[in-house]
Amino acid sequence: MAVTFLEADRLGRRWDDPEPEPPDAAASRRWIDFVGHLLSTDPGGCHVAEESGDIVGFAISQNRGRVWYLATYGVLPDRQGRGIGRRLMDAVLAHADGRPGLFSATTHPAATRRYRLAGFTLHPQMRMVGRVDRSTLPAIGGLRDGRPDDLEWMDRLDTSLRGGGHGPDHLHMLHTLRLVVSDARDHRGYVYIDPHRDRPALLAAENVPTAETLLWEALAATRDQTLVNCVTTANHWAVDVGLAARLDLDQEGYLALRGMPEPFPYLASGHYL
Repeated sequence: MAVTFLEADRLGRRWDDPEPEPPDAAASRRWIDFVGHLLSTDPGGCHVAEESGDIVGFAISQNRGRVWYLATYGVLPDRQGRGIGRRLMDAVLAHADGRPGLFSATTHPAATRRYRLAGFTLHPQMRMVGRVDRSTLPAIGGLRDGRPDDLEWMDRLDTSLRGGGHGPDHLHMLHTLRLVVSDARDHRGYVYIDPHRDRPALLAAENVPTAETLLWEALAATRDQTLVNCVTTANHWAVDVGLAARLDLDQEGYLALRGMPEPFPYLASGHYL
């Protein structure tokens, strides 16, 4: 995965992006823990491709109730164009068993063609990057750190927005990320904040004002360069918050959806969706 993603980052690097680097030991450990969580939760959706005993490709998907998602997918650069990616995608789509599904996709031409042929609608995504202008931060109230007893209503909120809950992913994220919630009546929502990468990781809310408050809280928690991504056109409220915080707006891949409307107000996670 490190080799595959590093090459993809280099090919997709913008002129003002820092030079991509391999993950350090701590990031690798977090990635291994993440994949281990998925393997233990729904191993039937996890596949690798081998050649002579070496892993040359991977596709890790998960069924969560009535929803399927693709968490990560890739083929080594020197093995691409041989049909490996198509076979991996066929395997994980078979695991979906007709469920509605979603994943965050790159702009790789062969991959996007495969996704579209599989029946996915490709919703263009935006991203916002930069350092938050601290003078723009509003006063925030009514929020608190999340607890395990919040996960039940959070799953119900997920179901209303994307057709199914995150289930065991919430418990894993609760132990690896910071969770902030709004639990007031008619203003429920949550945001996970990644302290290792200094960015919001997943956000869901009952309404736009609650979503905006949660995103402002996540931006206030950042200390350096931050990123808000997976912003689809239905979620322009997030664009407004990011621009107000003096972040720069750019484009980034697609949110691929099949059998479901565009979630709103919602900022997907790149891997937990």
